[in-house]
Amino acid sequence: MELTWHGHSTWHVSVGDTDLLIDPFFDNPKTDLEPSEVDTPDYVLLTHGHADHIAHAGEFSDAMLVATPELVSYCEEEFGFEDAVGGMGMNLGGTVECGDAYVTMVRADHTNGIMTEYDVDAGMPAGFVISDEHPHDAGPDATTVYNAGDTSLMSEMRDVIGEHLEPDAAILPIGDHFTMGTQQAAIATDWLDVDHVLPQHYDTFPPIETDPEAFAEYVDDAEVHVLSGDETFDL
Repeated sequence: MELTWHGHSTWHVSVGDTDLLIDPFFDNPKTDLEPSEVDTPDYVLLTHGHADHIAHAGEFSDAMLVATPELVSYCEEEFGFEDAVGGMGMNLGGTVECGDAYVTMVRADHTNGIMTEYDVDAGMPAGFVISDEHPHDAGPDATTVYNAGDTSLMSEMRDVIGEHLEPDAAILPIGDHFTMGTQQAAIATDWLDVDHVLPQHYDTFPPIETDPEAFAEYVDDAEVHVLSGDETFDL
């Protein structure tokens, strides 16, 4: 599995021959890419409807959409998406097969007004657990990553995601103000019991500027990978 960070919360995940793009937002200081320079993936995964997570989703409307039904409906009307998993999206707790990957939608504790104007609600925000085996049948050789999306620290990480979905790696927000900060993200790393952790959602604008190396100092039992923009980590 290859995990490429394009800054903020935008990730390209390759599982076998399947490409997934998470929360496309290229107006951030960590990437040199324009959306037009990125090949259309097989699937676009959206954690929630805030502008810094769906701003460039419409550039990839030929992909299959993975999001809540409320967000799928919005993206079909506003961005021209025509295909979504299950015909209408998915919801928390569900697992869908996406080519060579299995995607499980999990809870995130955050708000979800479209474009932060709050005149349109997009249902619950979410995170994603992505694996090369179905989580109910995953053996010891499965490779699994948890992308927390935008979230606070929540006991679900310890009691459900870490305990039952058993990710090998976690992608966690560390920017504080709108999500977990460095210390809470370190607690999440411990609760999830992962071998690898990759920070996201920081340094994009002043309220979320932070030092990822400080996060690394708080983490005890996992390897912290602070990626440069457009850098790939092989899991």
